[in-house]
Amino acid sequence: MYELFFQNFNKKVPLTQEEEVYIKNYLLPKKLRKKQYLLQEGDVCKTIAFIEKGALREYSVDDSGNEHIIQFGLEGWVISDLYSFLTGEPATYNIDAIEEAELALISKSAHEELLLKLPKYETFTRLNITGAYLAMQRRLTSIISTSLEERYTYFTSLYPNIVQRVPQHMVASYMGLTPETLSRIRRRISSNK
Repeated sequence: MYELFFQNFNKKVPLTQEEEVYIKNYLLPKKLRKKQYLLQEGDVCKTIAFIEKGALREYSVDDSGNEHIIQFGLEGWVISDLYSFLTGEPATYNIDAIEEAELALISKSAHEELLLKLPKYETFTRLNITGAYLAMQRRLTSIISTSLEERYTYFTSLYPNIVQRVPQHMVASYMGLTPETLSRIRRRISSNK
């Protein structure tokens, strides 16, 4: 367990064997069945999850019952309601498994202790948060400055694994579209090829 976590960590910040053993003591394994929640809106997010296997989604549900997906997570990615995790306030998002999943969890107390005791963990965390911020900024720029066809084409080129593994209605939700609108966009793109 935790092979992918440490592969990912070592790509960004190389660890010694002793440091890997030290960090491993703070990790908690978690398995989720398909559709099982990792976090529900209103609960306080107490962990950061590194995805070893499977696919997850982070989303909110509006007053009409419509889901709005803000993030997908696949193998090698991190997922959490970071605002709730850092502030201790109730989560505004749900996180559940799209596929059966295996996770490496880091609790709030373990996270704080590792930040203080292991500078390499702090660097790894900073790099992950920076990467997430850049991805969010890129997504916002795409939303305000490109056509729907361009956004979908960009999304499929950037994340081909998501498109292959996630139902189209979830991709539509992530893009802020109805499934019918996404189908029309896909047809237009296909007919222009």
